[in-house]
Amino acid sequence: MTNPQTALRHLYDVAVQRALPLHNTAAHLPPPPKGRTLVLGAGKAGGAMAQAVEALWPQDAPLSGLVVTRYGHTPPRPAGLPERIEVVEAAHPVPDVAGLQAAERILELTQDLTADDLVLCLISGGGSALLTLPADGISLQDKQDINRQLLASGANIAEMNCVRKHLSRIKGGRLAAACAPARVVTLTISDVPGDDPSIIASGPTVADATTCADALAILQRYAIQVPTAVHEALQVGTWETPQPGSSVFAGHVLHMIATPQQSLQAAAEAARAQGLNAYILSDEVEGESREVGKVHAALARAAARGQGPFQKPCVILSGGETTVTLKPQPAGTPRGRGGRAGEFCLGLAQALQGQSGVWALAADTDGIDGIEDNAGAQVAPDTLARAAALGHKVDEHLQRNDAYGFFESLGDLVITGPTHTNVNDFRAILVV
Repeated sequence: MTNPQTALRHLYDVAVQRALPLHNTAAHLPPPPKGRTLVLGAGKAGGAMAQAVEALWPQDAPLSGLVVTRYGHTPPRPAGLPERIEVVEAAHPVPDVAGLQAAERILELTQDLTADDLVLCLISGGGSALLTLPADGISLQDKQDINRQLLASGANIAEMNCVRKHLSRIKGGRLAAACAPARVVTLTISDVPGDDPSIIASGPTVADATTCADALAILQRYAIQVPTAVHEALQVGTWETPQPGSSVFAGHVLHMIATPQQSLQAAAEAARAQGLNAYILSDEVEGESREVGKVHAALARAAARGQGPFQKPCVILSGGETTVTLKPQPAGTPRGRGGRAGEFCLGLAQALQGQSGVWALAADTDGIDGIEDNAGAQVAPDTLARAAALGHKVDEHLQRNDAYGFFESLGDLVITGPTHTNVNDFRAILVV
């Protein structure tokens, strides 16, 4: 086996490669329709998904459309590939005017569609923020404020997207309704635990089983402050979404073209090729990132001692979407930097307590941990010792939610740049 950190980075790269759109799109494309083909989409993988369709779609068949992705996440265009689908960029995780304008344009493009037309919807994680079109009576500023509160609250992705769907004119199946009477085929890359398409990017083309009452309960559970008009509209059900069984979804097809489990399986196969035992805990792990890190540490310590179900040398893999609840800070204290993967690594390192023979990597498969420039971080047996030599204490960094500052000082950030896909968290712990 190569250097432990090199080996872990290889597994991450394999997981990302497995989820790239160009590798997964061809088998799910329908034949060109009698009419025209319109491509619409949103998500961190949107640019790469659009390029995959452009490369695979017959050159003599009409193709046009608009896709929105995150700033900096449009991949370089391959030489000789004609641009037939416009890709625009907007903000994530808090929406901005560019995302609002993109959503307005996408809805406009659905006008005058006929039953002979095909709409290809390219949906990936991040679309909830990128495809923002507030419900009547809500301002963009209101949506931004509610998003910020949700992101800091510790709410999970299903809860956040339930709220987002009911405050939108395009999410929660409403885009599908706008496409009628055209046929809709949705190609989705999953970034959510359980691969529920109604949660991915808040399901713009998928039936929604949640209600305004559910959204209101979530806002109350996490003490999210909203304008009085929002509270009243949710109370009376003004913004209900198209429900399962609605005729607006008749004839629509959805294909899940890449999932977290597929990427974990690819990483496991790569580990076994290096002579390691590979174990996948789950692709649906949720919970507070630091606490999930502590649970993973307990499993790794047991394996290092030759106990438990995992036989070393091994790699323990998991995916899913953990959460970070931002801690209140004293007045004047700057908040730390970091995302889910970094905070997982802080909790893991703290609980491992320098356990020999254990290394780890946690990173987001889109290449961005939260809003920082790193994908995640790495942990080694000497992480705590090196941090102590620099005067850094894990407890203090956890209190500030400052995983970025901790691992940056050690040179242990994982920096990849945008990967042009998104199957959520990737975690790998190597025990030798």
